[in-house]
Amino acid sequence: MDASEQIGRLWDAIGTFASWAISDGAVPAPGGSDFLFGNPHEVAPDVYVDALRRAVEPAGPDHYAYTMSEPSATASVAEGLRARFGIPFAAEDVHMTNGNFSGLAIVLRAVADPGDEIVYISPPWFFYETLILAGGMTPVRVDAARPTFDLDLDAIRAAISPRTRAIIVNSPNNPSGRIYPPQALADLAAILEDASSANGRRIYLLSDEAYNRIIFDGRDFPTPTAAYPHSFLLYTYAKTLLSPGSRLGYIALAPTMPEREELREPLLLSTIATGWAFPVSILQQAVPDLEKIPPAIEAFQRRRDLLCPTLRDQGYEVVVPEGTFYVLVRSPLEDDQTFAKILAGHAVAVLPGAMFEMPGWIRLSLTANDGMVERSIPGFAAAIAEARG
Repeated sequence: MDASEQIGRLWDAIGTFASWAISDGAVPAPGGSDFLFGNPHEVAPDVYVDALRRAVEPAGPDHYAYTMSEPSATASVAEGLRARFGIPFAAEDVHMTNGNFSGLAIVLRAVADPGDEIVYISPPWFFYETLILAGGMTPVRVDAARPTFDLDLDAIRAAISPRTRAIIVNSPNNPSGRIYPPQALADLAAILEDASSANGRRIYLLSDEAYNRIIFDGRDFPTPTAAYPHSFLLYTYAKTLLSPGSRLGYIALAPTMPEREELREPLLLSTIATGWAFPVSILQQAVPDLEKIPPAIEAFQRRRDLLCPTLRDQGYEVVVPEGTFYVLVRSPLEDDQTFAKILAGHAVAVLPGAMFEMPGWIRLSLTANDGMVERSIPGFAAAIAEARG
């Protein structure tokens, strides 16, 4: 594939999002309700700011030296994972990254070759297809089961070929908010094990757990890495701490992975080749404190519990999330981008479903503050009336 063909394929994957992101539709009205992305709309809490202030203070001459994976950070991550999941993650199997964007790119390049196939579940996070293509691999889309948005295990089984090298699973899922249950994950593990044996080549599971601490209604969260030994857990602090501009995350190899030691070097080389994708030293120094900060689940759930029944009463079809901070709403118009423009006319900014392979729907981010949520309710009512009229 030459450079122009590669650019063309990448544009096909990301072009809709890129074009919309620089359009007027992606600019919230002043004083309006911004449900577009997971950006914060309130000042960062003191506990977060204080953690960063402490991390800034140099503990020695090497405090701001070149940084890979800081031992204090990896030890804190492993300890936290052991406490939350009861799985003996080891510090030496934790690789610090500057977020899941780079984390996914690192793992893909470490385990897959150009031409390999990577399965992902749709609707997805915006950039799965783009990252797969950028690595010279082939994306294979499998639709989630409707209306539950569960894993479609039969479709996954049918999508696997001798060229399949990995599957990306995102739970809780962005955008549906679905948490995949233990039995589904066990069944998926059996499918991957059988296919790996039949192909004579290991299929890896990339578990994107960006929202694994944002769980509603007291539910349990089963990590997919507990079900399948050959798993990578990918995490970003951006969601839990509502700090997407502070790029910090990690890759953790399941302790049950037999080949984890031989994968450490490829992961290191891939992190360097991805553009020295380690987090900056200050953020790594803060990890022991950041690990202790809980997400604002009560605020997210309060907004969910106001919006979902209210929008249903107004005539919208709504998917109530089990986790994440998103709500999926069916557009009353088939053209979700047109309906997003109608909402914008009523000072409500939302993400059209066409941006994440789900035309005919819109996504709302519960990171909008309480005032935005309350102000949006008349706007949603006026917009659906206008669309129906």
